[in-house]
Amino acid sequence: LADKVAVITGGARGIGAAAAKLFAEIGAHVVIADVLDDLGTTMAESIGGRYIHCNVSKEDDVESAINLALSWKGNLDIMLSNAGIEGPKGSVTTLDMDQVRHLFSINLHGINHAARAMIKGSIICTSSAASIMGGLALHRYTMTKAAIDGLVRSGTCELGEHWIRVNCISPHGVPSEMLLSACRRFAHGHINPQGLKELIGSRGKGATIEDVAHAALFLASDESGFITTHNLLVDGGHTSADSRMSYMYQNLK
Repeated sequence: LADKVAVITGGARGIGAAAAKLFAEIGAHVVIADVLDDLGTTMAESIGGRYIHCNVSKEDDVESAINLALSWKGNLDIMLSNAGIEGPKGSVTTLDMDQVRHLFSINLHGINHAARAMIKGSIICTSSAASIMGGLALHRYTMTKAAIDGLVRSGTCELGEHWIRVNCISPHGVPSEMLLSACRRFAHGHINPQGLKELIGSRGKGATIEDVAHAALFLASDESGFITTHNLLVDGGHTSADSRMSYMYQNLK
């Protein structure tokens, strides 16, 4: 990523911060866009980047983050649309459409502004394994992540003509602050990364935010130059294979 310019929303902590560090180590100039001003400023300073306060539900804020990259380095090569929230819990029978619209405004952002600023480049959206497998997350969250996958597929058809690649990464069970916080609320108590690993039924190596950051790095780099409209699962096979069956076979008497 030598001398490439990246904007990362939600880059102050968690997956976004891990990606910001990794991108900078590989040579990118990184703009961190977040609402966590103290964390974001510290992170940006530590990697020689820039920070801007950005509430991604506000179109003007997202546009300002893109404009900061353009005024700083003159171009935009990479957009990691990573900021998101899980939303309130509740039954599908009591969906509040105002809450759904608010969640959409946060979890789906950035593609339009990034595409206008790019001559060519890579747009990466953080989706979720919940977008392809029911029962992994709240209804509202699942709806928005499935919409990201659809927008990536549709957007690629138009943006590919301009040498702009659009992909997404879909983590499962990564112990980010957001997921741990959600689990604490729904489990009514304390939960640590090991407890999360047990909760999601993971055997062997558990996922890390660095795993997701490396997936984003691959899609941001020229090494993935012929890959677009792809949903890169970072799930240890959870959504396509059940390791509990293997465990059962191994322990048959």
